[in-house]
Amino acid sequence: MVACQEPANNKGLPNVSQSSTKAISETSLVILGTIQDAGSPHIACKKKCCRNLFLVPDNDRKVVSLGLIDAENNKKYLFEATPDITEQMKKLMSAETSESKEIADGIFLTHAHIGHYTGLMYLGKEAVSAESVPVFAMPKMKAYLEQNGPWSQLVTNSNISIQEINNKKEITLSSNLRIMPFLVPHRDEFSETVGYKIIGPNKTALFIPDIDKWEKWETDINIEIANVDYAFIDGTFFDGKEINHRDISEIPHPFIIESMERFNDLPTKEKMKIHFIHFNHTNPVLDQNSKEYKQINDNGFNVSKIYAVYKL
Repeated sequence: MVACQEPANNKGLPNVSQSSTKAISETSLVILGTIQDAGSPHIACKKKCCRNLFLVPDNDRKVVSLGLIDAENNKKYLFEATPDITEQMKKLMSAETSESKEIADGIFLTHAHIGHYTGLMYLGKEAVSAESVPVFAMPKMKAYLEQNGPWSQLVTNSNISIQEINNKKEITLSSNLRIMPFLVPHRDEFSETVGYKIIGPNKTALFIPDIDKWEKWETDINIEIANVDYAFIDGTFFDGKEINHRDISEIPHPFIIESMERFNDLPTKEKMKIHFIHFNHTNPVLDQNSKEYKQINDNGFNVSKIYAVYKL
């Protein structure tokens, strides 16, 4: 079993809550979470990767999420509604000291797996009882939320207002900020699965936290990377050693070692765009001192770090 040994030390990273207003005065992306749906520590895990975290929790281990700051128009958007949405929303909304709002101007969902939409429950009457928060979702995802409780109550009570989005149809947030969803192959039990292209005034980012395998996608990921400035992509498992007790066909993801091999011949400047994200609790790259973490860096790629800021 390959597993993380110690919690990652992210103290030196640019923390949104501690950043100066100047540091985020431009349209930017902020990483608000890097962990797979079930979090870290993982429920019922007795392995080394989680044992110490039950005793000494690492507050930087949040489920995968991005924050988008539209500085020009004083708007903020959240990508994914995770079980950690309470803290993630606060981090995003407090990124500028002049900000008085507590809820994002919109939430973009990728799919209906537990780490990516269940945070919506905190917008309901048991919690903040929000008013018509725009939630951007594909047609099947929209129908799933509207037709199944408790999510349907968020709709009938006008806590959320679902904005239907469609494959490869751009959403214009402002004159300098556009979002394009695109379908990717994944376990679509209840909804489609999408990634997003986030197109800023100067730079563009790719966000694909979940995909089965690159080869199953009708689009060439190498070409997509060439057309963006940042690529935050599925890094759930480093290799097959992590899941020797599970059937990979039940939980397919591209192993990081597979992705590195696929991208091995890319020029250095292209490799530097790639940031692995959405790490399973067993993933050894959660330990910055691990040989696997070093291997990623030595090969010219990046491990996503919570609260890192990327200008668009």
